[in-house]
Amino acid sequence: MINMNIYLKPFTELSDVQTVKELLEKQKNKGYYELSGITGSGKANLVYGLADGSHSALLIAADETAAKALYEELSYYRDDVVFYPGKDLLFFQSDIRGNALTIPRVQTLAKLSNEEKFLAVTTIPALMNIAQEPEQWARGIRKIKTGDTLDINEFGNILVSEGYERVTQVEQPGEFAIRGGIIDFFSLTDDEPVRIELWDDEVDQIKRFDISSQKSTEQIEECVIFPAAEFVFFQDEIKSGIDAVKADYEKLYSKYRKSMKTEEASRLKKIVEEVLWKLDDGWIRQEAEVYLPYFLKKYASLLDFLPEDTLVFIDEPRRMEEAARVAAEEFFDSMSRRLEQGYILPRQMELLLQENNIKSSLLNHTGVLLSTLDSSGKWIKGREKYHIRMQQGSSFNGSFDMLVSDIKKYKSRKYSVIIVSPSHHGGKRLAKNLIDAGVQAFYSDNIEYDIKPTEVMVTYGHIRQGFEYLDSSFVFISESDIFGTKKKRRKKVKYEGEHISGFRDLNPGDYVVHENHGLGIYKCIEKIEIDGVMKDYIKLEYANKANLYVLATQLATIQKYGNASDKKPKLNSLGSLEWIRTKEKVKTAVGEIAKELVKLYALRQNTNGYIFSPDTEWQQEFEEKFPYEETDGQLDSISDVKSDMESSKIMDRLICGDVGFGKTEIALRAAFKAVQENKQVAYLVPTTILAEQHYNTFVQRMKDFPVNVALLSRFKSPQQIKKSIKKVKSGEVDIVIGTHRLLSKDVEFRDLGLLIIDEEQRFGVGHKEKIKQLKKNVDVMAMSATPIPRSLHTSLVGIRDMSVLEEPPRDRQPIQTFVFEYDDELVREGIQRELLRNGQVFYVINQIRIIADVAAHIQELVPDATVAYAHGRMNEKELEDIMYRFINREIDVLVSTTIIEIGMDITNVNTIIIHDSDRMGLSQLYQLRGRVGRGSRTAYAFFLYKKDKLLKEDAEKRLSAIREFTDLGSGFKIAMRDLEIRGAGNMLGKEQHGHMSAVGYDLYCKMLNEAVKTEKGEEQDIDFDTLVDITLDSYIPTNYIRDEAQKLDIYKRIADVSTEEEKSDILDELLDRFGDPPKAVRNLAEVSLLRSECHRAYITEIREREGFIVAKLYSKAKINADGIPKVIEQLAPYISFQADKKEPSFVIDIQRDSKIKKIPTIEIMRNLATTIIRETIGNK
Repeated sequence: MINMNIYLKPFTELSDVQTVKELLEKQKNKGYYELSGITGSGKANLVYGLADGSHSALLIAADETAAKALYEELSYYRDDVVFYPGKDLLFFQSDIRGNALTIPRVQTLAKLSNEEKFLAVTTIPALMNIAQEPEQWARGIRKIKTGDTLDINEFGNILVSEGYERVTQVEQPGEFAIRGGIIDFFSLTDDEPVRIELWDDEVDQIKRFDISSQKSTEQIEECVIFPAAEFVFFQDEIKSGIDAVKADYEKLYSKYRKSMKTEEASRLKKIVEEVLWKLDDGWIRQEAEVYLPYFLKKYASLLDFLPEDTLVFIDEPRRMEEAARVAAEEFFDSMSRRLEQGYILPRQMELLLQENNIKSSLLNHTGVLLSTLDSSGKWIKGREKYHIRMQQGSSFNGSFDMLVSDIKKYKSRKYSVIIVSPSHHGGKRLAKNLIDAGVQAFYSDNIEYDIKPTEVMVTYGHIRQGFEYLDSSFVFISESDIFGTKKKRRKKVKYEGEHISGFRDLNPGDYVVHENHGLGIYKCIEKIEIDGVMKDYIKLEYANKANLYVLATQLATIQKYGNASDKKPKLNSLGSLEWIRTKEKVKTAVGEIAKELVKLYALRQNTNGYIFSPDTEWQQEFEEKFPYEETDGQLDSISDVKSDMESSKIMDRLICGDVGFGKTEIALRAAFKAVQENKQVAYLVPTTILAEQHYNTFVQRMKDFPVNVALLSRFKSPQQIKKSIKKVKSGEVDIVIGTHRLLSKDVEFRDLGLLIIDEEQRFGVGHKEKIKQLKKNVDVMAMSATPIPRSLHTSLVGIRDMSVLEEPPRDRQPIQTFVFEYDDELVREGIQRELLRNGQVFYVINQIRIIADVAAHIQELVPDATVAYAHGRMNEKELEDIMYRFINREIDVLVSTTIIEIGMDITNVNTIIIHDSDRMGLSQLYQLRGRVGRGSRTAYAFFLYKKDKLLKEDAEKRLSAIREFTDLGSGFKIAMRDLEIRGAGNMLGKEQHGHMSAVGYDLYCKMLNEAVKTEKGEEQDIDFDTLVDITLDSYIPTNYIRDEAQKLDIYKRIADVSTEEEKSDILDELLDRFGDPPKAVRNLAEVSLLRSECHRAYITEIREREGFIVAKLYSKAKINADGIPKVIEQLAPYISFQADKKEPSFVIDIQRDSKIKKIPTIEIMRNLATTIIRETIGNK
């Protein structure tokens, strides 16, 4: 054995395992050896032992649940384990679908093709998916190194043919962009995208770059590009495939017509003609996948990608064979029905390989048949039979005494005992507790330790369940055996996304707000020449088709209009007083809210609260039991909450973040901290269902500690509630969770130390007054599921502390996403598929008047299912009863309006079907889709639209953007922006929400910020703009940056330049991303820097016209007027000063002397700005 660690040592004394391992290593003859007696987590341990030392191995399970469990367990032992999921072929003929499964499948193919060491885990249905032959797929693998020659246009076409999508800016895997001589691409197999810079047609530099900043991070010498799809086709193969589709279609269409099957013929014609149009138009990736048999000369499977000496492990052969039979039957039954009805062409029946194909491929390898009982399958017979005696570990159900007793028995039988703890701290504590109980135990992180019989070692690691090797006297005990089920820690993934970055997401037709002119529509960027000088202007349209042209360098005065309402806003008229009046009205309103906020702030600052002690060992142990890796946002929020609790001020903190971002864990840790100091915790939630869910979570997480949790809600009997209230008063209950029942007069606390409020904005005014009474002297932590944006956050800093969770849960199970035209057959199949795996289904329809009819129709489609419906107009008791039955799995399909969007967390619901999805907003679709995929199974989301309905362009864009949700890319950012605006409305109340709609979200935040500063007595920044209009070509040429959204974004970035260093940084970034900046772009950066310097000198406008430069000063400038003569004296004789009250200005005559004519305007103005600052501001 290689690497004799504690997980491998048991095998040295198991003769059958040693024999099998030697036979596998020799691989003299192809064939399989039977090994029975294996159980539970011991299976993964045994595979790890037998595969140790081999370069490649494949483990095949019967179904996805078993495969995922084995994949997770094997990932504890080694880091080269990959999972190859199966494709759901029955739903692949959709209009749009996500690539959640493509990524792991392509990653597996890449690893196998790259001859890397691996252990792949898959299922028998996944092996039955047809694939392209390895050598055909490998044509798409390209190695590029510096010095290579590359034709940029040809390379772009190659990337498209290999499944990459061309975009203007690369943001997620499977995308590429070309700008001039720069190629950016993001391979599905890499963590970071790559940038290739060409010098003519030679590769000059290859760099990795950061997805959020788009800046290069490191230089590399070469890169490997793998296909972004599971097949690679050349043009002649595509043409041949299209011809084959046409031929089969014409034959079947003619057959239907002759048989008078007009409906089937019509359906087939519509489907196939649309597909052919897409194929002709270059949409090869998705369409060819559905019609794959027409494009492949020979079928292959994952097995054909395996190196010849790959060891194959088959988990429970009989079960695997049964799963293959069921998968084939289900597929062929469903596809036969579709063929009869005109949905598919004949050769699409071959998308799934026959069982015999898989069987013959498996027989080309050497491997092991693993089973619990002594049984081999019909496909493959074991050459020789071997057996080991293994037992599943005991379950101690939290009884430490039982654990001690069992360990003593093991020691008396000369066993080596290894206890595996997922927490270093918890492991050390357990070892100490065992010593205190009279068991000689020790803790060590060294898994290479040579453990002896009778020794008891506690170590850090992860196994799902314990197991015992009877013949080698080894026992492994997991923490879940001692304390209950434990989940695997998710690998930490850094989230590189960002909030919407202003103009990156501005498109023609979007509403914008100009601070001086009000609400208009952004039309385009127009290049205008004035006096021989070219500049870019932003064209805005106002009421009555009036146009306003704003210099692109003045972008700071424009913001994208943000408003949560779906109503179209009213455009302002140019030159009218309407906008000024609106701004004044809002200014008065934000002044009132600022007063209220500052008053609250002062009250909090003058009162002392309870000071909690620093974290204890118990706190550390409790936190280590959290089964996932915390996100950075969670860690920061937890740290903030603890700092508040340990200080003398009364905590009033708001935790903001979307559903599932980890707010509950923060509440759990704060509650546990409070309870340790004999303080009570009240957890207030808006609904009975949420109270029940939180109660179960708290009980589960705290079951290993002496913490009493009670629930006050309608689901408890009056006697139970009375008993709980009595215990709360006496202090026997540590944590009480409840709805508004918690606020009743009869609920009294012995010593309340922490109040946690979930979704505070959902409580009525009366309840809020009671909450205020409770709040007076206790620490308060409120939580909101709608994220509060940074801009509003800054307005409220110091008034109400806020922690914002911005990182999405990246490691949930992938959600397979499909967009379909509505079809009864597909709905029936989608529901049936979920029910067969004992799951539940959400069916969302946002029309209350027809919801009962839709539920009845679904009941007809799936007569064996229990179907119910729910909507927001039901009375609270009726609605909660339905939800309660659904949570308890008494209902299979819940037909519901979008009320499910607000926080139901049910792990057994893994299919969501959304009716008329084209009528919903992007953020709503994102939220609804997030209701599934919370368990360990693959989830399905079906977005349906009406039959024969021509989708509006924006609806089509929204549904296409669903694909991006698979990777939480830019679609996620847009959805987050929608949610932020809604969240701001919730937080500020109904009246303020109206004011926000009047001026737009960004301007509202700016005004609120100013009002808060005024109320606090802080000095306000003087607010004015500086316009620079000089005779210098300063713009971004179209041939330098073609994409208008990117161009706007860069204009905004250049407009923010205020120092030489920032100017240098932006020019370096432009060089990195777009190539060498032309003269006009360099001028633009110079103009921006000049504007910033002139702004510091209180100059509002610089205009160069017919031999004169006029520099206007801000009328309220805080300058020393005595210094003005000194400015004139130093720049004489070419300068004069006009002391106008409204617009004082300096005038420079550049015609008077040939010397000054030669000096660039920028230099003259910089000199003036520097002199003004030195003589009039510095002397102040």
